[in-house]
Amino acid sequence: MNTPIPASAVQSVIEKFNIPDFGKATIREVVAISGEIEKITGQEFIHMEMGVPGLPAPQIGVNAEIEALKKGIASIYPIIDGLPALKEEASRFVKAFIDVDVSPQSCVPVVGSMQGTFASFLVSTQCKEGKDTILFIDPGFPVQKMQIEALGRKFVSFDVYNHRGDKLKNKLEDYLQKGNIAAIIYSNPNNPAWICLNSDELKIIGDLSAKYDAIVLEDLAYFGMDFRKDFGTPFQAPFLPSIAKYSDNYVLLISGSKAFSYAGQRIGVVAISDKLYNRNYPPLKARYGIGNFGSVFVHRALYAISSGTSHSAQYALAAMMKAASDGDFRFLDDVKEYARRAERLKEIFLKNGFKIVYDKDLDEEIGHGFYFTVRYPGMTGGELMHELMFYGISAISLSTTGSEQEGLRACTSFIKNHQYELLETRLKMFKENHPIKNK
Repeated sequence: MNTPIPASAVQSVIEKFNIPDFGKATIREVVAISGEIEKITGQEFIHMEMGVPGLPAPQIGVNAEIEALKKGIASIYPIIDGLPALKEEASRFVKAFIDVDVSPQSCVPVVGSMQGTFASFLVSTQCKEGKDTILFIDPGFPVQKMQIEALGRKFVSFDVYNHRGDKLKNKLEDYLQKGNIAAIIYSNPNNPAWICLNSDELKIIGDLSAKYDAIVLEDLAYFGMDFRKDFGTPFQAPFLPSIAKYSDNYVLLISGSKAFSYAGQRIGVVAISDKLYNRNYPPLKARYGIGNFGSVFVHRALYAISSGTSHSAQYALAAMMKAASDGDFRFLDDVKEYARRAERLKEIFLKNGFKIVYDKDLDEEIGHGFYFTVRYPGMTGGELMHELMFYGISAISLSTTGSEQEGLRACTSFIKNHQYELLETRLKMFKENHPIKNK
């Protein structure tokens, strides 16, 4: 069988990495394997495996950070609970785009959302005896489960594919009524399916979190990037759907990486509800000498992990959030490029026999965004992932995201303009080599 990338080179590199089940390879392993194949063969890969922002960082942030460095802040330890200006602007930003009030005290800078989730997992599973498990509403970001494993904690999960709308209540309650769930986590928009939980579903989560006293961790890594609506105007509807409207027991994880294209500086903010921030838990008091959730989160967890967040990057995020809230920086306009890429990519895949896995968002068509999901009739996700390597296309299996569906997660961020034609050529060859059998 003729393929764009020599089969012997692909197979030898994959075997070298000694991965028992290639379909379970991590994102970084796929990056390393595809990169080595490129190096050996000199053939370009179409990289769709890793969600790295592919757009320039906003000059507003870059300039603010440069100015801060020029003033000498690189030699000064950052305040552990965050730069006051960033805390103020984060509080205002949440009000401007979600329309909820979170005090500056409860807005805490972190070294990217990943540090925010890590610290949230750590503290939330120590708040109450017997509540030691995180519930994932999947599919989701695979590395978050790796964080749970690193912490030695427990997790359970379910694929939301068949449990949307009113059906979500019974599925959640099946887990929550066992009494061991410390926190519930999901992403909105969803990585990788790009579905968006709506207000009714968020209310279900909020009501059940109150009933069973479970903290809700809302991962807003792709803040406002459901481009079916315009969430980009501050202090004006429509506002982002959020658990913060339906619960007072939440942590919002706001990343600077995707919506602000500021991934390299590892900067984000957690916005903890004021009630949760100030809540006291006896087990925390017994462990740390202080029982206040917010104080433990900042002065025990974050202090132990990194002793603060990059000083200069905090100035950058503060400037970007201020400009966004002032209406001077329509930060979502630039990242609409991902939606344009996704639309073109989906057309090419569909034209060549592929199907979209998560194709509906309840009764709406799925939106175009940073990720989308594809399958090929007659192949499992692992088989498809392996086979596409011979065509110079790298992605990850949906099985690694907690999905129960067969297929792949594809990311739009690394796609270059010349690669649409290249992708079409390679997928046409793939289709010819893998004819779909009619049932």
